[in-house]
Amino acid sequence: MKINLQMFAEAVQGKKIVYLYRVLSEAKTENGAALAFTTENGRTKSKDADSTATKDGSIRTPGVAEVEITATSILSKSDKLISKLEDALDNDSLLEIWEANLDEPASAGNNKFKGRYFQGYLTELELTSNAEDYVEVSLTFGINGDGKSGDVTIPTAQQEVASYAFADTQKTGA
Repeated sequence: MKINLQMFAEAVQGKKIVYLYRVLSEAKTENGAALAFTTENGRTKSKDADSTATKDGSIRTPGVAEVEITATSILSKSDKLISKLEDALDNDSLLEIWEANLDEPASAGNNKFKGRYFQGYLTELELTSNAEDYVEVSLTFGINGDGKSGDVTIPTAQQEVASYAFADTQKTGA
């Protein structure tokens, strides 16, 4: 008798996959930061393939994989990260992007999670403002290469955004 162990796997909630961003030239002075009020992220990996007709049928030759990361968020007042990212788009500045799964803690270190690291460019920024909703920002990043797997440090504050921590009834400040 075979048991399908996949049936017992838990699904990952979307809010547990987080993305952090940084302009590469600021790596010595700034930490990676998350967009405020993110509503959606996505990562797409695609590959074109060429076909060559032969007497025995067609042969497919795969091309190079292309990776694209997208993010949508509600614009936060005085959002410095969106301004930095827009400046990076205007100046063709290389960006760093980390993707981390908060449901998969790394084996070593506090606040470390399994994830991926990417470098690429912001290729599209769209600001949408309609009369009935908040202002929405949509970003598209074109990635160099296909990223590297590793452990990503996610500050406690960012983890709490994804799943707030228990707080007691006692005063927390002085």
